[in-house]
Amino acid sequence: MFTSTGKTRTTRRRLGAVLASVTALAAGLVVTPAGAAEEAGCEVTYTVTGQWDGGFSADVAVTNTGAAVDGWKLTWEWPSGQQSDRAWHAKITESDGQVTATDAGYNAKLASQATVKFGFVGTKGAANTAPLSFSLNGVTCVHGGKQLSAMEHTAAMQPGWNLGNTLDATGPDETSWGNPRVTEALLDNVKAQGFKSIRIPVTWSAHLGQAPDYTIEPAYLARVKEVVRWALARDLYVLINIHHDSWQWMSQMPARHDQVLDQFGKMWAQLAAAFTEFGPKLTFESWNEPQFAGSTGKAQEIALNAELNAAFHDVVRRSGGNNATRLLVLPTLHTSSEQEYVDPLVTQIQGLHDPNLIATVHSYSYWPFSANVAGGIRYDATAQKYDTDSFDRVYNSFIARGIPVILGEYGLLGFDRHTGTIEQGEKLKFFEYIGYYARTKKITTMLWDNGQHFDRTAFQWKDPELYAQLKSSWTTRSGTAYTDQVFLPKPSPVTAKTIKLNLNGTSFTGLYNGSVALARGRDYTLDGDQLTLTASALTRLSGSRTYGVNAILTARFSQGVPWRFYAITYDPPVLSNATGTTDKFEIPTDYRGDQLATMEAKYDDGTSAGPNDWTSFKEFDTTFAPNYTDRKTVLKPDFFAAVKDNQRVTLTFHYWSGTKVTYYVTKSGSAVSGTTA
Repeated sequence: MFTSTGKTRTTRRRLGAVLASVTALAAGLVVTPAGAAEEAGCEVTYTVTGQWDGGFSADVAVTNTGAAVDGWKLTWEWPSGQQSDRAWHAKITESDGQVTATDAGYNAKLASQATVKFGFVGTKGAANTAPLSFSLNGVTCVHGGKQLSAMEHTAAMQPGWNLGNTLDATGPDETSWGNPRVTEALLDNVKAQGFKSIRIPVTWSAHLGQAPDYTIEPAYLARVKEVVRWALARDLYVLINIHHDSWQWMSQMPARHDQVLDQFGKMWAQLAAAFTEFGPKLTFESWNEPQFAGSTGKAQEIALNAELNAAFHDVVRRSGGNNATRLLVLPTLHTSSEQEYVDPLVTQIQGLHDPNLIATVHSYSYWPFSANVAGGIRYDATAQKYDTDSFDRVYNSFIARGIPVILGEYGLLGFDRHTGTIEQGEKLKFFEYIGYYARTKKITTMLWDNGQHFDRTAFQWKDPELYAQLKSSWTTRSGTAYTDQVFLPKPSPVTAKTIKLNLNGTSFTGLYNGSVALARGRDYTLDGDQLTLTASALTRLSGSRTYGVNAILTARFSQGVPWRFYAITYDPPVLSNATGTTDKFEIPTDYRGDQLATMEAKYDDGTSAGPNDWTSFKEFDTTFAPNYTDRKTVLKPDFFAAVKDNQRVTLTFHYWSGTKVTYYVTKSGSAVSGTTA
């Protein structure tokens, strides 16, 4: 149980289904009623004293830390559909989940610093979440924990998770981008994964009234508040923002300066008023990924971002109450970690002289790797250096100067299409390293999840291996390797294969096939970080050597997550001639166990063909994609849209085994022909 006195706020922890659980909520009141002789204040301790199937009992203690009152009324809302019933030492009424407890007459007088207690019996469903806030005689005592320093608060948010593609959807409601409606069960399960905070991106544009008021649709605002309330009730830190409005209308600020600034300010005035009741565990973020169209250049864009951040800060702080000290998050231009964008935000935050500010950037890693374009198929030294340099700049510029940082989004850009755009082992190395390095630099990370990672109805990770690396990286390092694939050509005798391990400060402890330990010396050898799988072991484990994965081996280390090796039998893929259109062109492909890594496209004169013609290596899934089930290689309309008519294009398909296969296509109007020679 957490309690406090005076103006200190307390944390309420959600306890499991136990016979007796105790939850305390206490806060300094933030509104002074007209005519009050002194600042009002209260402390409320709410205790669940017993639970049974369908019911519970609770005690409430109210301490008046303000001026004496003669007659009191305590109100609260149920977050989980409970209902109050028989009460003692108070009279309780209820309407639509709003509970009102009034004095019993004999205990109406409540002196300053005096405490009154009452109890009741109630009914419940599966959940029995404690109320988030209480109001005494109309003045709110807010739940949310004590006010932490900005640095402490940010650290307590680690790790975080994004409720992406939901309330930030630009359609009529939160399901318009394909994700299900948010439920309390989802938030229960998100917390159970180990997340301490949740970023709730919100797009408001479809729910705004016209100028001059730009009134936010009450039903939509109430829905956002409901989700925020549910998250806070689970003791999660919460961050809300203005999200895709950034590119929908805010980006027009260079041409519509006054209108954008006015609309932005009026929106935040409404949001500040609507959420002021919530305590310090709720954080506001100015806006998402600042960007502008039609500007005169970077200098103007940096200045406009600073102007919007300043307006946000001013509006929220002037709204008073809890917002006077609420933690506020300010983004760099583009939420970029490049020094030219970081430095202006450092200067702005220092100039505001406000200790309750947090900086935010986003990271989607080195673009060629993140999108699988320009041959960036591996999380190699170049990609890793991009991330270390980014985090080093953030640390040295902000954190070393006492300004905390939230990595508000991170992931890989190819995941916007599907997680298979990046090879499994390479993506695992990325998540292992990002989690580790951000932790060493004291950066709080918030995973971007648009529904592709954590299943929001089954409450399971779609890629358990990815989650295992993610979770492990929050506390330790894991061993990895140069690759997770061991290719064995079918026509040739199996030979020994040597793979470089990335020990990452761990020690190799053994190699396993399922639960069976392989024998060092007979099945494998280890020389420093060089792991060699013997020919005899690979021959035995690959069995009849059908195409595809024949065996899965697991390297274990002294800490962290084991690393898998897939023993794969293959032959060079065989492609066939094809005809089609620019809208639908599919190359018959017998993959024969191999897997496609990337594709090059060149004209006969050696220049690059297709989109992004500064590189011959095209973007995976945007311009081409393998279809292993139907045994096809698909060339996408986006590829042909940037291909010249009646000029032959030489395609070179690169496979993970190292095999390269050449193919030729020619576009003539909307018709496309493809040949192997």
